[in-house]
Amino acid sequence: MEHGYAKTTTLAIATRARVSKRELYALVGTKHEVLVACIAERASRLQLPADRPVPRTRQALEQVLVSFGTQLVREISDPAVVGVFRLAIAEAVHAPEVARALDAIGRETSRAALREIMTRGQAAGLLDGPPVELVEQFGSLLLGDLLVSLLLGVAERPSPQATAERARGAVAAFLHLHPSPRAPS
Repeated sequence: MEHGYAKTTTLAIATRARVSKRELYALVGTKHEVLVACIAERASRLQLPADRPVPRTRQALEQVLVSFGTQLVREISDPAVVGVFRLAIAEAVHAPEVARALDAIGRETSRAALREIMTRGQAAGLLDGPPVELVEQFGSLLLGDLLVSLLLGVAERPSPQATAERARGAVAAFLHLHPSPRAPS
């Protein structure tokens, strides 16, 4: 992040990590693979546990969305994550693979988890609508312009209390926009 992705050499990464270039290649691989590993490790925090039960009530759905929303805001607002977003933007012309990796691994992990929540909510008869649209709406309500403000440096990372309040507010607005579907007659 100090020198930019395109200008940073594998030797510089190895030196900073206090390993030889040979060890770096053996452990992780190329500079791109190092970046992908870092993004994937961070994104893994946003995966849903495989054994998470399907929400059967609106209250359970609300709890799942608040929990996930709180975690998402916490992760996205972390200074290291904001730094990777800045790096991807700064390197978009010279190293577009940075933005592609961030989108395909980082952002897609959270979108996939939210699609799963929305799909499970639909299966339980708690939501209606295409999951992709539901995810987009919830994400907009949850994040608003927070990420842009963080990227520009005009906002500070929300406190844990503000993060939880933001998630609860987004979930309340989302569930208000999407009342329970009517049972078939």
